[in-house]
Amino acid sequence: MQYKVLFLFLLCLTAINGSSQNLKQTIRGTVKDEITQIPLIAVNVQLSKDSLKFSVQTDIDGNFRFSQVPIGRYNLLFSSIGYETKQLSQIELTSSKELILNIKLTEKVSRTGKIVIKAKKNKQGTKNESVNVSGRTFSTEESQRYAGSRGDVARMAQNFAGVQGADDSRNDIVVRGNSPTGVLYRLEGVDIPNPNHFSSAGTTGGPVSMLNNNVLTNSDFLSGAFPAEYGNANAAVFDIGLRKGNNEKHEFLGQVGFAGFEGMAEGPISRKKKSSYLVNYRYSTLGAFALLGLDFGTGTAVPKYQDLTFCLNFPDKTGHFKFFGLGGISNIDLFQSEDPAGDNLFGDDSEDLSYTTRTGVIGVNRFQRLSKKTFMIYTSCGCCTNNNHSRHL
Repeated sequence: MQYKVLFLFLLCLTAINGSSQNLKQTIRGTVKDEITQIPLIAVNVQLSKDSLKFSVQTDIDGNFRFSQVPIGRYNLLFSSIGYETKQLSQIELTSSKELILNIKLTEKVSRTGKIVIKAKKNKQGTKNESVNVSGRTFSTEESQRYAGSRGDVARMAQNFAGVQGADDSRNDIVVRGNSPTGVLYRLEGVDIPNPNHFSSAGTTGGPVSMLNNNVLTNSDFLSGAFPAEYGNANAAVFDIGLRKGNNEKHEFLGQVGFAGFEGMAEGPISRKKKSSYLVNYRYSTLGAFALLGLDFGTGTAVPKYQDLTFCLNFPDKTGHFKFFGLGGISNIDLFQSEDPAGDNLFGDDSEDLSYTTRTGVIGVNRFQRLSKKTFMIYTSCGCCTNNNHSRHL
C-alpha cells in the first residue's frame, strides 16, 4: 500500500509539472510613504525578467497591477521623484495565487548648494524606525530560501551573523551567547507566549513552529540594542506581522510538506470597502499518515498537532481595523506498555508518558491616521498557554 500511495503522489506531481507551462498570474500591490503611511501617487513600477520589461504607475490610492504575467522569477523597481529608489530581486510568481506586495518608500533628502552622501536603505534595515543597529527585515520568501529553514522563521534566523541553533530537533536559537529563553516573539505589536508545538514552560523553542510563513508579512529580527518598547527581551526579538488577505478575489491554497497538510483561504469580505479575510489551517503530516496506517519507524510515538491562523482586515477613510488570531494543539503519546517490542525510540522503558500543549492568541489592532505626519496604532489581545505531562509507571 505504501508503494501505491508513493506512486500516485509522484504521478500527480508529474501531471502538475507538465501542465504548468504558459500559466499566468497577477502581480499587484500598494506603495506608501514609510513614515506617514500615506499612499503614493504616480510611482513608477518596473517589472523585468531577462530582456523583458513592463512599467506601470500607481493610481490615486497608491495601487499598481500587472495582469497576465507568466509565472517565474522577476525583478521589481520602484521609483518616484523625492523618494529613494527601491528594488526587489528574484521575486517568485506562482500560478497558485496572486503576488500582493506592500511597498514603503523612504523620502530622499537633498540640499541646494551642498553634496549630501547618504547610504541607501536596503533589506538590512528594519520596519521599526527606532532600531539603529543589530536589526534586519526578513520577508516571507526568505524563510523559504534558506537551506534547512523548513519555512520556520527561527530556523531561518540561524543563518544570520551571531545566531547559533541548538540542534536540528528544535528551533531554539542562541544569539551572541545569550540564553534562548531571552528571545521575545511579538505578533502584531503584542508579546506572545512560545509559538511552537510541543513547547515546554519557560522556553522559546520547539520542534515545529505554529508561525506559518504563508500568512506572514515582512517582519523584523533584532539581535541586540533593543528599543525601549522591547523591554522583555535580552537575547533577540521577532517582531512579526500578519499579511492582509486578497481584497479583490477569493483564492485557495493546499499543500503537503514536512510541516503538515495545509489548507488556506483568502479573499474579499466586501469588495466595495476593500475588507478581506485570511484563514490557514494545518495538520501534522505524520499524524495524517498514521491515520492511513503508514508506519515511519516512530513506533506508537506519533506527533500529532494542528494549528489555525486568521486575519480579518477592515479599512476605512482614516485607517483600518485588523482582527487576528493564532492557536495550536499538539500531543504525543510515548506508551511503552503498547510497544513491548521496544520499537519506541523516544520513550522510557519504565513509564508511559502523554505530553500535550495548547497555545492561543487573539486580538484586535487599530491603525489610526491623525494627520499627514502622525498616526497611532492601538492593539489589544489575550494570550493563553497550557502544558500537560501525564506519566503512568
